[in-house]
Amino acid sequence: METHFIADLHLQPGRPALTALFLAYLAGPARAADQLYILGDLFEYWIGDDGSMPDYPQVVQALTELANSGTTLYVQHGNRDFMLGSEFCAATGATILDDPVVISLGGEAVLISHGDLFCTDDHDHQRFRERYTDPAWRARMQALPIWLRRLIARYARWRSRRGHRHKSATIMDVNQDTVEQWMHRRGCRRLVHGHTHRPADHEWRLGGASAQRHVLSDWDEHRGGEALVVRGGELTRLPLQPA
Repeated sequence: METHFIADLHLQPGRPALTALFLAYLAGPARAADQLYILGDLFEYWIGDDGSMPDYPQVVQALTELANSGTTLYVQHGNRDFMLGSEFCAATGATILDDPVVISLGGEAVLISHGDLFCTDDHDHQRFRERYTDPAWRARMQALPIWLRRLIARYARWRSRRGHRHKSATIMDVNQDTVEQWMHRRGCRRLVHGHTHRPADHEWRLGGASAQRHVLSDWDEHRGGEALVVRGGELTRLPLQPA
């Protein structure tokens, strides 16, 4: 049994080499996975299945082929692609999961999440998260014309990049107390998440016992990507090099 976790690819039409890296992964190493979990921000932005799916025919086809090969696909919404919907799922065979959610991994209860839920020191982002996780707000966005949604998405990305220049790295990272509260609430001692772009494996004591937090890597067409692989109870990081 082999399980893969990836996140934060930020695919976009203007970065074809990054898309090629992902397609090579789906046609190669991903075929060994019984399950593939994509923990948010697969795309740089997603304005709705009707507006964004036509931009990614190769990605949709490659995910469909992976699912048809026997790999079960799971996707969580990120803060960039929170409007992934039923049409995308029907086309690719993916299942959208809640965030956070507990899965069983080798008999162990593991909490998985995109990760921005735990960044509670970033108050601006948490206000945005309250909006994008609200089904009524997403429905109102979906009802807008495609051209307007695309314009809003581009403006939001510009504002986000501008805002990051004025925030400290600590503010944009997870809050340890928040992490521990969620892990205690869900009865887990292992957490896998993305969002922060700070790949690392953290271990500490939680309630007198060992706890682990595994942060997924973001992807880049120049330095490559990474998949977190769980096989036979062992956890490793699989580097993915660009062509």
